[in-house]
Amino acid sequence: MTTTPKIALITGGSRGIGLGTARALAAADTDVILTYRSGHDEAADAVNELRVAGRRAHALALDVEQTADLPEFAAAVGRVLKQEWDRERLDFLVNNAGSVRMAPFADLSEDDFDFMMNVHLKGPFFLTQALLALITDGGRIINISTNLTRFTQPGMAAYATAKGALETLTMYLAKELGPRGITVNSVAPGATATDFGGGFARSSEAAQLFAGMTALGRVGQPADIGRVVAALLGPAGNWVTAQRIEASGGMMF
Repeated sequence: MTTTPKIALITGGSRGIGLGTARALAAADTDVILTYRSGHDEAADAVNELRVAGRRAHALALDVEQTADLPEFAAAVGRVLKQEWDRERLDFLVNNAGSVRMAPFADLSEDDFDFMMNVHLKGPFFLTQALLALITDGGRIINISTNLTRFTQPGMAAYATAKGALETLTMYLAKELGPRGITVNSVAPGATATDFGGGFARSSEAAQLFAGMTALGRVGQPADIGRVVAALLGPAGNWVTAQRIEASGGMMF
């Protein structure tokens, strides 16, 4: 007997933690709609990889900072669901897309502050709102946060503040969407080898630095985070909601 595949929408799914999550979900027999901001070729490569792995996949352009465009984006998701899957709803939403502007607190501009809040808080807030009608009852939402909400790193005040607010939003969404059976959790990565923040975490210098800060003795990989997200979206995660799950290899404990 065949089962209907689950469908996940992953923002920023064409690289880094988003792509690691897409790969982990594909391995768990989940189809994927991924978004990208400007890297069309990168997104096309990711879609092709997932299709070669035997999953249905589709990419859509999205800049989460542009909240005025979210209703049209939601309509585009609805069209893709109908055309590609002959379905009206998806099962999972992973709010992963992000960027960072680092500066000491005393030097951070209002423009940079607004950018960080728009990308990491306002964008996920209103994207989730726009997609609510397309998320099936009993579905799941994951918000990607950071372990910098637990300890401090100079230059990251605005980023961590936005992510702290996202973790609070996670709890409120879990409460308000609970009557629909939708679970909502945040996953907080530690240092992960991606191009985020200029890609420092991929350098040999970072590997040595973070190994000494981390209980498991190494920098995280996108696949490490992707597998945690996939586990929360799998059958064993149905009774977990309103939680912050740190996936950092024991960094700074």
